Amino acid sequence: MQLGRIVGTVVATRRDPATHAWSLRMVETLNVYNQPDGSYVVAVDVVGAGVGEVVMITRGSAARQTDLTASRPCDAVIMGIVDTWEVDDQTQYVK
Repeated sequence: MQLGRIVGTVVATRRDPATHAWSLRMVETLNVYNQPDGSYVVAVDVVGAGVGEVVMITRGSAARQTDLTASRPCDAVIMGIVDTWEVDDQTQYVK
């Protein structure tokens, strides 16, 4: 799993029919100190997250293990919205 912040929405009107029901989000990945690490990923949003929210994403074969993405062409999925996290007893993020 990885942490990221949703920075936008991706719209693709022409895509594989197995993916038409998916909402796609542009996610900027974060390090453990809530700082952008310079990477972005397009992820399927199965939890209804919005722009600006911090989320947990997973990639690869694990991304195809949700009810919505099972056995479909998916490499990244948003699988949770983060409420808070701490590192070394220091709060890094609170929603």
